[in-house]
Amino acid sequence: MLMPTQSTVTENDITQRMSVSDRIRYRLQQAGQRYHANDNIADFIQPGELQALREEVQARMQEVLHALVIDTENDHNTADTARRVAKMFVSEVFKGRYEPAPTVTAFPNVQQLNELMVVGPISVRSACSHHLCPIMGRVWIGVLPSAQSDLIGLSKFARLVDWVMNRPQIQEEAIVMLADELERRVHPDGLAIVMEASHLCMSWRGVKENDALMRSSVMRGSFLRNDSLRREFLSLLK
Repeated sequence: MLMPTQSTVTENDITQRMSVSDRIRYRLQQAGQRYHANDNIADFIQPGELQALREEVQARMQEVLHALVIDTENDHNTADTARRVAKMFVSEVFKGRYEPAPTVTAFPNVQQLNELMVVGPISVRSACSHHLCPIMGRVWIGVLPSAQSDLIGLSKFARLVDWVMNRPQIQEEAIVMLADELERRVHPDGLAIVMEASHLCMSWRGVKENDALMRSSVMRGSFLRNDSLRREFLSLLK
């Protein structure tokens, strides 16, 4: 008498029945990986899934417009809004979540440079994770290299800022994430970052205060230990 065989359900069998967002979420959860609004999840997205994710976001955004009682079938201004918003979120303003870090070639500090270098202002375009309203501002970066530091091109600072900032987040966490990324790549003796930005979640809604700016800073290494170095950096921002 033949014994019944138990079919083996593979991970691929499970994930293929899921939406693309659930497949990506499943991989993250299986790996024990956090996926907060400001986390990069590019390593868990497979080829072709970004386009599928845009299509899923478009479909869900269409449901949001329907819930807002907007007649997208007859209103020519909103007929294509769901597609545009999906493209904006996935491929533009939140792309720092879905795309891998930009390639940044580092060079050894052959001349053993140890003088303060300030880069900025670099434009910042981000979004508040509380209301998904824009955060617009600028950032300055101060680097004090050592003989053991690596050096990167000036344009690469702007690329890294763009990659880190294009996510939903709060300013206090964004500037720390940028500092961590730069320290990991450059290994400076000292690192200082100042960010100044306006938040539309404060000016467009809520208290509707148009002129308020938020300024935040991160000081590490020599900038924490050396008062005169910190003052020199801050004075150059003026």
